[in-house]
Amino acid sequence: MAMDAVWSFSATITTSWRNYMWIPILIALLEFVGSAEAHYGILLPSQRSSSACPAPDPDFYYRPVIGIVSHPGDGASGSLTNVTNASYIAASYVKFVESAGARVIPLIYTEPSERLLKKLDLVNGVLFTGGWANSGLYFETIQTIFKKVLEKNDGGHHFPLYATCLGFELITMIVSEDNNILEEVSATNQASTLQFAENATIDGTVFERFPAHLLKKLATDCLVMQNHHLGISPRRFLDNKKLSSFFEVLTTSKDEDKKDYVSTVRSWNYPVTGFQWHPEKNAFEWASPRIPHTEDAIQVTQYVANFLVSEARKSINRPPAQEVRDNLIYNYSPTYSGKAGRGFDQVYTFT
Repeated sequence: MAMDAVWSFSATITTSWRNYMWIPILIALLEFVGSAEAHYGILLPSQRSSSACPAPDPDFYYRPVIGIVSHPGDGASGSLTNVTNASYIAASYVKFVESAGARVIPLIYTEPSERLLKKLDLVNGVLFTGGWANSGLYFETIQTIFKKVLEKNDGGHHFPLYATCLGFELITMIVSEDNNILEEVSATNQASTLQFAENATIDGTVFERFPAHLLKKLATDCLVMQNHHLGISPRRFLDNKKLSSFFEVLTTSKDEDKKDYVSTVRSWNYPVTGFQWHPEKNAFEWASPRIPHTEDAIQVTQYVANFLVSEARKSINRPPAQEVRDNLIYNYSPTYSGKAGRGFDQVYTFT
């Protein structure tokens, strides 16, 4: 556009010998416009390449779906429903997944096993949430799904799992084959740091894409939210051969009594990551004033979510679109449960 205007101007001013005096000015103007276009990357129509966008990488799936397992209760101490078989998913987990570019299918833990396993064939990864239930049908469901996650990966299907707080505690019990492996800790409603384990591997883990300054701040600033009364000490974790051969300890944290406990792990051989802390709360929960909401804390949430979904994009599963739509979380409506200022801000309930 700019060059066309210059040529038009030149045609106007060079129609007679009286305008020869403009030629030096015209030459300078042409040189200026040419350098400006080169500097700002502006190309003439003849210089522009095709405007077609490159095709997406066929090795990645750009419509990933994450299955989130529901937890017993209504998430609001019975104020939403007293139905005995009710279960819920805090909306913060759903938003967490959606913020990184994936959709959610609820894996309702009370559903028949056949239906749950069919739903697993519609997703590209799984998330175990926090909560309190560590026995009965819920524990059995978590155990069944965890086994299927490993089977899928052993069969060549890249299938990631995130296990948060209670979810991490349950897979610790499952892998160790010891339901009493956990210890009492004082980390209820507490913001904390993450201390990286000596010689911990960063490449290929949830922390791989974190910028250096944010990794450093994780160790000095209280950027993550803890809310649990059970945990496992690093020594106890490493002394259990089943745990230490399955998981690498990435970080530890201290409870209010300065007791160390394992706070982040990743599997040596599977795309399985366990968090004793809550990466979803920073951006999406507001009840507790101790939840970090700084810009750095929000970035922590986003980087953790991005890693899960980036792993899910590696999935070879291409589920039928209509079956996915029939089972998405969008078929349910969240309830605002945060009016009292405690618990979750929103929950999905299933009865």
